Amino acid sequence: MPRITKEPEERRQEILDTSMRLFYEKGYEKTSITDIAKAMHVAQGLCYRYFASKEEIFDTALEQYAESLAAQMTKGMKDKEVPLAQLIREMPTFLETERDDNFYYKVCHGQENWKIHQQMSMKVCEKMLPAVKEVLDRAVKKGEIVCKDTQTAASFCVYGQLGILLDRNTEPEQRVQKIKTFLIEMLGVSDNKK
Repeated sequence: MPRITKEPEERRQEILDTSMRLFYEKGYEKTSITDIAKAMHVAQGLCYRYFASKEEIFDTALEQYAESLAAQMTKGMKDKEVPLAQLIREMPTFLETERDDNFYYKVCHGQENWKIHQQMSMKVCEKMLPAVKEVLDRAVKKGEIVCKDTQTAASFCVYGQLGILLDRNTEPEQRVQKIKTFLIEMLGVSDNKK
């Protein structure tokens, strides 16, 4: 069988994708670098060329997934002309962006993976924080809100959602509506389209 050569980024991504599939199918603890290499039909050393350990593979995959979720949630924030109240009303939340059927989603959202879900949620928040601060800074400059400490307000807006989003006693749509209503009220944004 001829040796298949792939570009480094393609090979690196293949390792990440294969690992997440195996972490989902076998569980993180029961998956080894050897298992990953076998599933890819490559020598174990190839995996070590890109990653020092299984933990590094997992952390990199989680980081990448969090980055993609944060990008989805902050996409609409780049339009500087959209009023803050409209941004809040139209913003996607964790609940709306997480509906995926890939192995990254399955590993991070399975019932037995609550700890991984929390870790991923914190990473998404960390990645969203600069974009939310920028939106609040813009809103202050435009006179839409009065806020002396946009860093603290942004942190509260981003991390504060988690308590509501993780409340399993409330329907998902109600959680999203509660968050959006609270953000508009807390920031003192005039919202003529309630």
